[in-house]
Amino acid sequence: MECKNCEVSLSESDMFCNKCGAKVIRNRITIKNLWGDFCEQFLNYDNRFLKTYFGIFTQPHKVIGGYISGTRKKYVNVLSYFALALTLSGIQIFIIRKFFPEALDLSTFMPDSVPKEDLDINWIYDYLSIFTLINIPLYGLIARLTFIGLKKFNYTEHLVIMAYLLAHFSITNSIILTPLVVIFGFNFYIIGNISNLILMGFTAYSYKKLYPLTVGGTILRTFAFLGIAIVLTMLLGIVQVVAAIINAGGFEEYLLEVKKQQEEMKKATSYIISSAINWTS
Repeated sequence: MECKNCEVSLSESDMFCNKCGAKVIRNRITIKNLWGDFCEQFLNYDNRFLKTYFGIFTQPHKVIGGYISGTRKKYVNVLSYFALALTLSGIQIFIIRKFFPEALDLSTFMPDSVPKEDLDINWIYDYLSIFTLINIPLYGLIARLTFIGLKKFNYTEHLVIMAYLLAHFSITNSIILTPLVVIFGFNFYIIGNISNLILMGFTAYSYKKLYPLTVGGTILRTFAFLGIAIVLTMLLGIVQVVAAIINAGGFEEYLLEVKKQQEEMKKATSYIISSAINWTS
């Protein structure tokens, strides 16, 4: 017979392909063997997902650093891990939006002068996965600039590190944050922003292990990361202002546009909210 994946010749006694390593499947798909495959992949103690998940908590340098250095079979690869995080995050948002919309109430964070209709940001959730994907290259760039004097990891490897860390935290948030919102009625954004502080600390801890760094060096690089992020945010803001001036046809027209306070408040509110949601995700 032939391997169904790479078509190399196999003997009837082979359990795995001697070329691509795929398991030889002889049975038709049934509910029983589908459940067996699921248990084998995700529920047994020795599976790669649990090794990856708990390994990043306890030894991020071994899991992430191992993947970068070539350990590809022992842990879940970064793309699969990130895809799982996006899936769980999407399920989390769907459940909260559908059954617990009060947890997404922003009115308590905004001045009374902000119209209620300006707090409708459902469109952001519709494109949440895209926003998350866009953030990864940005975080990778900030991380590379933060460690520009240390050449252990290149830009692409920083992308892998940030993708692993953000995916890991997103998975944990989906497991912990959703029950807190559903069972105890906490506000989604309050819990999310608290978790952001934990994410910052965990990211610093992970990079300390990956390089490694001293405690003082870790604190210094953390402030450098935040400083670079602030500078990039300011530069993006300047680009937006320049683009708005150009689109408005001149500076005077832009000033007239700025005077429309309600519209400007809506834009500012949407920007702040979208930034908070990106971090929360």
